Amino acid sequence: MAAVSTRTLVAMVTGEAWPPARRVRDDGTWRIGTDAEVGWITAGTTPGLTITAAIPPVFDAYATVMLPASEDKQKKHEQAMLTLLREHSADQPWWLGYLDTGADDIVFPDAPMVNLYSGWRYVLVEAGPAQAAAWRRSGPWSFWKGVLPNLMFPADRSWLLSTLWDDVWSCLGGSAGLVRGFLGHPDLQTRQVVLGQDATPPGQVAL
Repeated sequence: MAAVSTRTLVAMVTGEAWPPARRVRDDGTWRIGTDAEVGWITAGTTPGLTITAAIPPVFDAYATVMLPASEDKQKKHEQAMLTLLREHSADQPWWLGYLDTGADDIVFPDAPMVNLYSGWRYVLVEAGPAQAAAWRRSGPWSFWKGVLPNLMFPADRSWLLSTLWDDVWSCLGGSAGLVRGFLGHPDLQTRQVVLGQDATPPGQVAL
């Protein structure tokens, strides 16, 4: 009987694909994520109106960030978020999640997907802020505004930014310093929330 590697045994127990799926783009080869990479999100979130509908209760601080109402503010919004997130990420990969709405660009349409939240399917890829800013196509045919992924977090899980399908705001969990940076940025409409509080921004309706 052929010997079975430890990595293969772990994959058999956890259900993780091994070797991991990869896709080629921009002269690079990118790792496609599995349910194992988002298991901490699945285990820590529950449907409802609090921040834990999108963000596990494992961070020091939480906030919601409104999506821009106009296209002219979209690029400034995206640049501000990426700059702040990069400042709190050190030098490490990010996981980028693209929600399959049936209309939006998911970057790698033939890649295996993960399931999150209410059974929604995402393409999850290990990349970084440069790819988050450049990969996705956007247009009037999209449900999603702008080019940023619907879900982003660094390899060390020190923060998580997630925009749920029906919302016009993003949910953020991270350090107190990161949330302060979002609150103080003039190009971001940010509201700090706490665990257990209704996280729906004023004037909005959670669907």
